[in-house]
Amino acid sequence: MAHAQTHAPQHAAHTEHRQHPIKLYLVVWGLLFVLSALSYLVDFFGLEAYLRWSLILIFMMLKAGLIVAVFMHMAWERLALIYAVILPPLLVLVFVALMVSESNYILFTRLTFFGGGE
Repeated sequence: MAHAQTHAPQHAAHTEHRQHPIKLYLVVWGLLFVLSALSYLVDFFGLEAYLRWSLILIFMMLKAGLIVAVFMHMAWERLALIYAVILPPLLVLVFVALMVSESNYILFTRLTFFGGGE
């Protein structure tokens, strides 16, 4: 009987949930609003070409990072789980950058050797 009573407080300690302050969620919501407004302003001011798309992608990645870190509670997870979730999309971005650079090289060689279609 005494053995069962010693484990009861330990079990209660494992069922406690950590509460995060509401201020954290409000600050993140405000940052998401600001990043969305900046993304809208990229279109409003009519930015073109690589500047436009790089800014939109940067704002999008920042918003996704905030959502994953705070609202999906990844900021408080173990490092191994963070690597398992964050590392694959980063590697996909690296592979996409490699494919873009290779496609530019292929286009350059085709235009050089086969002409511009004149």
